[in-house]
Amino acid sequence: MSVPVGQMMAVLKHVAVQRLRGNARYPLVLMLEPLFRCNLACGGCGKIQHPTEVLRSHLTPEQCFAAVDECGAPLVSIPGGEPLLHPQIEQIVAGIVARKKYLYLCTNALKLEEMLPFFSPSPYLAFSVHLDGPREEHDHAVCREGVYDMAVSAIRAARKAGFRVTTNSTLFASADPARYRAFFDEVMTLGVEGMMISPGYSYAKAPDQSHFLPRGRSQSLFRRILADAPRRWKFNQSPVFLEFLKGAWDLECRPWGTPTYNLFGWQRPCYLLDEGYTKTYREMMEQTDWDAYGRASGNAKCQDCMVHCGYEPAAVEATFGSLRGLMGTARLMILGPPRTQPAGDESVAPLPAPGPQLQPNGLPSLPILDRVA
Repeated sequence: MSVPVGQMMAVLKHVAVQRLRGNARYPLVLMLEPLFRCNLACGGCGKIQHPTEVLRSHLTPEQCFAAVDECGAPLVSIPGGEPLLHPQIEQIVAGIVARKKYLYLCTNALKLEEMLPFFSPSPYLAFSVHLDGPREEHDHAVCREGVYDMAVSAIRAARKAGFRVTTNSTLFASADPARYRAFFDEVMTLGVEGMMISPGYSYAKAPDQSHFLPRGRSQSLFRRILADAPRRWKFNQSPVFLEFLKGAWDLECRPWGTPTYNLFGWQRPCYLLDEGYTKTYREMMEQTDWDAYGRASGNAKCQDCMVHCGYEPAAVEATFGSLRGLMGTARLMILGPPRTQPAGDESVAPLPAPGPQLQPNGLPSLPILDRVA
């Protein structure tokens, strides 16, 4: 795992405070969407299928700051659309950094090099560059040739300028494990802080519906890609989440952990599902029927989802919610995961789950360390 110590401590402090207050549901990462407009039209994207008048609109910096303050999450992610198209993005970034929130600005990097002079390196700011695989796979995913090379050039420029940089890769059904293992090697040579990986979620509005992964195939794919992963691979994600991707740790979605705020307000129930909005964060938390979402609910829209925005909060909960979870995570961080099935195994059957299972009420089935975590 490659997460800054300061960020880990901020999350730990936030979790401890929430537990001491008796809160079972609390935010960890605010998904702040200041606009939906983009300079790409990716086949798997469901975020740019809005009317023209919506795509031309954007949140003001003041609206963004109000959402950050109202939510109170220690981390903020700015996805899109393409955030660098926002005419005041540098003001938004500066305001969030000034609040000492750990900010990940997600970008396809087409404008990143030209925009670097408008930002200042900070331990609170990281550019999360979309790289959905090797050159051929990435350019195919974003439906434009040459984008991979532009992104790699921008990563190198950002690193040279002293910025934190991570990558964000969404994998689809056509992913070849051998090519993605080589891709991870290549990404690490760019000097990035860490990589984020996740299977694609099948947005109903996405133009390309044929390449999304069902859960069983996702687990098989990630078992093969991550089998005996070399230590040089650094992931900006919880080791528990990576085990979950392989089917080796049982988690239940925690959609409230990554609340979304955008042009329409607070989105229910999560970043991926668009089922209504509220004016305030409190209304979203109190008026959403959380039991109607997640795999255990039986909701058909949630059955194949394994995306990090729903399951990373569950991984944090599993880590700090019980002694077994804490010790299991420490073991993964120190010793790495146990040997997995051979990389060529294409079985879709999930591996036994060694991690703590979570109850429907959102609490671990093992004793909670309320005074520690």
